[in-house]
Amino acid sequence: MTDNKKIAVVLFQLGGPDSAEAVEPFLYNLFCDPDIIDFFGAWFARRPLARYIARKRAGVVREHYNDIGGYSPIRLLTERQARALERALAPRLDAKCFIAMRYWHPLTAQAAAEVNTWNPTDLVLLPLYPQYSFATTSSSLKEWQRVYRPAAGAPRTRTIENFYNHPLYIQSVAEKIALSLTHFDNPEGAHIVFSAHGLPLSLIERGDPYAKHVEETVRLVMQRGAWKNPHILCYQSKVGRREWLSPSLVNTLDRLGRAGEKHLLVVPIAFVTEHIETLHEINIEAREQAHKLGVEQFEMMPAVGDSPTFISALADLVVQSLNHDPDKT
Repeated sequence: MTDNKKIAVVLFQLGGPDSAEAVEPFLYNLFCDPDIIDFFGAWFARRPLARYIARKRAGVVREHYNDIGGYSPIRLLTERQARALERALAPRLDAKCFIAMRYWHPLTAQAAAEVNTWNPTDLVLLPLYPQYSFATTSSSLKEWQRVYRPAAGAPRTRTIENFYNHPLYIQSVAEKIALSLTHFDNPEGAHIVFSAHGLPLSLIERGDPYAKHVEETVRLVMQRGAWKNPHILCYQSKVGRREWLSPSLVNTLDRLGRAGEKHLLVVPIAFVTEHIETLHEINIEAREQAHKLGVEQFEMMPAVGDSPTFISALADLVVQSLNHDPDKT
């Protein structure tokens, strides 16, 4: 079935610091992104502002990474997904996966150089963000377009911009929820709290579809699981003073705790691997807050990671993309 095609699959992620020393430069790269900091005159102020924010926040962020082992596991976990995807594609395609991190190593430029060395006939760009956003999907793809220059003839390129409603992705999340609910003596009594990374409302007002995609993912997951549990969607990781998507995870936990809820399952609905937002913000900070409010059992659903169902979803996305016309350039 390969027809002498060599398929390069580029997996995009945000990345994370791989040491304590990497925290500040990682934050600098993050806040240098015009899709993260954008305002009138930002082209002039962005770098010094990013340097100031990174220096100011590095201490606290470094402590958070120390609490989860001293570094982000996102590179290792994405490597596992890449190798699992290669194995899933092997019976049908001569495919090799490359990892392009937006803000830390392996950076997008490194992935582009590796793709050039491999010299594929076809290229599939696959951001590992289920829901499309200007701040994640678009930013990663823009960076790829900025740094990628084919060494020889340009490969035929397809881009997968989202998979928030792919049946196998929905199934992979539902399977993780079902397993997590078994940790409760009364699974039907657990309140399911879907938590997605937040986004400034200014992006939503500019047409970013992220919030609608997240809401549809939650609807499809609850439909797939057919649970009767009460559930709610909230957002986390707010930075700065601008208005963000709401309700926040902090406010949601406060309301549920004061309402007498005793059993909570938090589902990180916009993440496909563990990282600082799940391992610290949810599993440490949110857990401590919930327990102080009287919650007796707090569980966090593990990310879909390299679960067979999720890898099958990625493999199907790649195969189906190759059946469509290449992207227009």
